[in-house]
Amino acid sequence: MSILDAKTRQSAPLQTPTDQPPDAVRDISGALNVLLSDMFAAYLKTKNFHWHISGPHFRDFHLLLDEQGDEIFATTDAIAERVRKIGGTTLRSIGHIARLTRILDNDAEFVTPMDMLAELRDDNKQLASSMREAHGVCDEYGDVATASLLENWIDEAERRTWFLFEATRHADRRT
Repeated sequence: MSILDAKTRQSAPLQTPTDQPPDAVRDISGALNVLLSDMFAAYLKTKNFHWHISGPHFRDFHLLLDEQGDEIFATTDAIAERVRKIGGTTLRSIGHIARLTRILDNDAEFVTPMDMLAELRDDNKQLASSMREAHGVCDEYGDVATASLLENWIDEAERRTWFLFEATRHADRRT
């Protein structure tokens, strides 16, 4: 392949065939890319807390966060591929993720286990809300395939939220 051929291939637009109108591709891809950024941020925070959790419930919390991190990470490829399937483009860098994400970093040197779990609980609740927003965009354009995927991921986010909520409840109080 010549240099000219390589440059032509690099500059060729990505034109995935779709029956979605350009506005739908733009809006759905935009919503999914923000969600994808949030998922990467939530994954990294979950792994950060997984690596740094300590205390008497270390094993249980360590395993819980490992399982939840794996579940969050598993959605990332499916989200990005869905963007491509409908004719959009997706994230290209960590900087792109940083510009879009709504999940806040936690760079603290020490976070108590209960604070870790509570923060992740709130992040997963926010993820479920963001997924519902994206679902609304899909509904607007009749994108039932993306909406169906989001419904499963909403259920997963709600399950993570529930587990983290229950893990942070005090055994001596009813809340």
